[in-house]
Amino acid sequence: MHWYYNPCVDYYGDEKDYLDNYQFTHNFYGNNVINSDYIKILYPIIEKLKPRSLIRVKANLSTRTEKIITHQYHTDFDYSDSKTAIFYVNTNNGYTLFKDGTKVESIENRLIVFDSLKEHTGTTCTDTKVRVVVNINYF
Repeated sequence: MHWYYNPCVDYYGDEKDYLDNYQFTHNFYGNNVINSDYIKILYPIIEKLKPRSLIRVKANLSTRTEKIITHQYHTDFDYSDSKTAIFYVNTNNGYTLFKDGTKVESIENRLIVFDSLKEHTGTTCTDTKVRVVVNINYF
């Protein structure tokens, strides 16, 4: 599977604020188009979610950093009836943090689902070479 360099994880601050504000991504689906044949490996997860329609499916890969870096809070989409699912591909000490203080650890094969308008952020990790999650946005 190909990974593509994304020079900025979040666009809410000056990307020069820190050197570790980057990630690698793989876009499976977006703009009503399947962008990767690898989406087939995600069909069991997508079927469990029972979406009316997909918005975007993409994987994010963050490399290990010396200390855990927390990125900026954001919402995935501004659709009031959309959902975000995060599938954690590998176990590491990174996590998803919600603005309300809820913290979800990166545990392999864990899936969380929440309203896409809920502010959240991700982090890097320090105990494995990479942190990989798959984000599925859907109605």
